[in-house]
Amino acid sequence: MRLDPPFTPTVSGVDPSGMPTITRNPLAYTRSATGFSQAMALAQQNTSSQSIPYQPKAGSLLPESSATPWSVQVQAGQTLSGIVREQMAARGVSISSSEALRLSQNIAQANKLPNANLIHPGQRINLESLNLTIAQAQMANRAVVASANLGQTPTPTNISSGVNKQSLVKGTTQLQLQSRVDQGSNPVLEKTLNRAVDKGFIPAQDKQAVMHKIIQLSQQHRFAPDDFARLSLMESDGLNPKANNSRCFGIIQFCDGPDRGAASVGYAANPKAIMGRSVLDQLDLVGKYFEDTGLKTYGPVGLDDLYLTVLTPAARNETRPNAALNIPGPQAAFLHVNRDTRAPITRNSILAGLHQNANERLGVEVAQRPSLQAARISAYAEQAVVTQFE
Repeated sequence: MRLDPPFTPTVSGVDPSGMPTITRNPLAYTRSATGFSQAMALAQQNTSSQSIPYQPKAGSLLPESSATPWSVQVQAGQTLSGIVREQMAARGVSISSSEALRLSQNIAQANKLPNANLIHPGQRINLESLNLTIAQAQMANRAVVASANLGQTPTPTNISSGVNKQSLVKGTTQLQLQSRVDQGSNPVLEKTLNRAVDKGFIPAQDKQAVMHKIIQLSQQHRFAPDDFARLSLMESDGLNPKANNSRCFGIIQFCDGPDRGAASVGYAANPKAIMGRSVLDQLDLVGKYFEDTGLKTYGPVGLDDLYLTVLTPAARNETRPNAALNIPGPQAAFLHVNRDTRAPITRNSILAGLHQNANERLGVEVAQRPSLQAARISAYAEQAVVTQFE
């Protein structure tokens, strides 16, 4: 550590108030920091040339400008979830109806709206809370591109030039970072599995295998793992392999009768036998049932289509969010509009009911996203690793 030389102040007189006037050391006016000098030079250059102001590099941890907050003015006939889908689509991010509903609830909380379903023309809604979802979608897209790059066979010329090395390192880094961001990104599923272990539905040693199986199914059929947890919480109290209502059995309630769930997975003659199989075994039956019902053709699959596939697949043909669905038989009050069993069941009432049921059973409103700062750090780390390789 270098210490500055001692400095003895020199009194050169007094000011009008009677206080002594001290001669200042010339060092008091100097600042030799390199970064400061560069910043001043850049500012002078920008001022003289009227060039575009300095912008931080992508992935940097500098705070974004908040000069223009992201907000919209409500137009007649719009809903909050519809606004969310439109605004996300305008920024290149496609989301399902269930995701739009969840995000609209977050926006309602951020704007202190007592009811997300009650907005008025002319009202201004702040959408800043959507920025994190957009950042994560961009990271996910980069990870998909990176995984495709990893599957390519580089030519000798590219290897010698280092181009493919950089691509492979960058791709691997993106996949690793995406994996880190995804850790803990299925909190509803995690809490449902913990609850299932506590209730004795799943042996503790099978918990991780069950989670991996559900995530594998979600990737094959393009639905959210948390949505499968919400479905199971409604159908079987959260992955109870012995759940039944005398006609439907198991974790998603395979029902008896021709062309029903039990028949689809080979248990038409004895559907009750499904209850004798473990959750892991029943997940294999779930996969077969999803194949038979063509679930992946609806992908990315929202919570409403996922649940309708289990409840009444034919009802998926009605796509209007508030239209009454042709679903026979008595159903849980959660599924009806306003939980009134005399009211119809709609896609929106299914979405609201499954979210409410899950929250009540799990006992908490589950947060689903990591912080924006974590996403920035991941992007910065990716940039740093690639730079080190070069």
